[in-house]
Amino acid sequence: MLKMISWNVNGFRACLQKGFADFFKAADADIFCLQETKMQPGQADFRAEGYYEYYFSAEKKGYSGTAVFAKQEPRSVACGIDGAFMDEGRVITLEYENFYLITSYTPNAQPELKRIDYRMAYEDALRTYMQKLDAFKPVILCGDLNVAHQEIDLKNPKSNVGNPGFSDQERGKFSELLSAGFTDTFRYLYPDRKDAYSWWSYRMRAREKNVGWRIDYFVVSSSLREKISDALIYSEVTGSDHCPVGIVVNL
Repeated sequence: MLKMISWNVNGFRACLQKGFADFFKAADADIFCLQETKMQPGQADFRAEGYYEYYFSAEKKGYSGTAVFAKQEPRSVACGIDGAFMDEGRVITLEYENFYLITSYTPNAQPELKRIDYRMAYEDALRTYMQKLDAFKPVILCGDLNVAHQEIDLKNPKSNVGNPGFSDQERGKFSELLSAGFTDTFRYLYPDRKDAYSWWSYRMRAREKNVGWRIDYFVVSSSLREKISDALIYSEVTGSDHCPVGIVVNL
C-alpha cells in the first residue's frame, strides 16, 4: 500500500511557520506533493529526512511552483508538460516501475476569466500528456486543479456559476479528462458526500463556517480505481487556505 498526499501550501516558507513539518512527519506519506510553493530552490529551511526532494520553481519570484518529496527514488523526473509550460513551475512528473505520478498546480482562470485561454491550452496539453503516459503505465495526477467539478463540490454553486473555478469551460475540461479514461478518486469512493471541501476563502470566516470548494484532487487512470482503498481530505489541518488531500492505493 502506498500513501500519497497533496497540499497547496500557499507559500511553503509561510506554511513552515504554521506547523507544516509536524503534519509532514505525522502523515508519513510515501509521496508528498506541494503546489504554490512561491519560492526558488534552496529558499525553504526544510529537509525531508528519508525522502528524495524535487522542486520546480516559476521564473517569476514568489509565484506558483511545485515540489515533490518521495521515499522511493523514481526512475525519472520531468518538469513541465512534454517540454512545454516550463516558465511557471506548475508540473512535475515522477516515473516509477508501475505508474507515473504527476503533480499539477493548474492555472487560475482569474477574475472575469481573463486567463481562460491559457487555462484551456494547459488543460488540453495536460490531458494529452496523461493519455500518452497512460498508454505505457497508469497515471496518478494530484494537485490544486482549480476547479469544482459538480455542484456538490462547492457550498454555493448557484451564486458561483461562471466564476473562475466554476465556469462551464473549466468544468467541461474536467469532464473531458474523466471521459479520456481517468477517475476522480474521492467522488468514486464517496459519490454523495457533501460539505467535503479543500479550499476556503480567507474572508467572511469561510473556513469556520465550512463555506468551501473541493478543488484539490487525486485523479487516476481508471484502470487503477479498484486499487484505491481510501481518498482523504484533511480538513482539520491548517497552515494554508487549502488543506491536504490524499489517497491510499494498492500498487
